[in-house]
Amino acid sequence: MTRTSTLSPVPPADAAAEPTRVAVSTVIFTLRRLPGSETASVALPLVRRTRDPHEGLWALPGGWLDATEGLDAAASRTLAETTGLAPSYLEQLYAFGAVDRSPSRVVSIVYWALIRPDEIADASDENVQWFDAASLPGLAFDHNQIVDYALWRLRNKVGYSRIAHGLLADEFTLAELREVYEAILGRRLDPANFRRQVENSGTLIPTDRFRTGSHRPARLYRYNQDVELADRGPLDRRQ
Repeated sequence: MTRTSTLSPVPPADAAAEPTRVAVSTVIFTLRRLPGSETASVALPLVRRTRDPHEGLWALPGGWLDATEGLDAAASRTLAETTGLAPSYLEQLYAFGAVDRSPSRVVSIVYWALIRPDEIADASDENVQWFDAASLPGLAFDHNQIVDYALWRLRNKVGYSRIAHGLLADEFTLAELREVYEAILGRRLDPANFRRQVENSGTLIPTDRFRTGSHRPARLYRYNQDVELADRGPLDRRQ
């Protein structure tokens, strides 16, 4: 399925002779507490472009598809090369192929990924920076549209899958799980209703361990590993 703009101009005659190139990009989400904020928000890394087109603007990490590699492998490779990140959850999101999205004809296969905050090392590259997904600057190409679509998919998917686990440690409290849902959905949830819903979902397993602190001990839970993080259906993983 390919996402196109409403108005896609007819390319010039000489453009027809140029080959269509395929790129792979990744929207990678995590939770971060911004300075001065007590609540976590969804954040993502962006890479500053160092050449035209759009030199100096921020963009999603990515690169060209090599003729000898699959799409999943290309997504992992380009993400590692540009950000040094290696998320455990990586899923194909969409294909963006509007004729006017780039000066030359480029179709982008976009992935989205989740990574836990404790899996992120401090970036030493000044051209890589984390941004709040809700307040992005103007990005290169159609990357603002791509991020908006990825956020929409994330918000929809959190309601019927255990995708939130991709942002949590192996064991977590219900308050920590609720914080993930609140950050993704962008609204506060009633603690009592949330507890009742997740405990009745069949996806959580209570442990015998508790987290202690300034408040009363909170029970730790883990996800039922028999429930898939995301259902890929009958697709072959060697994309």
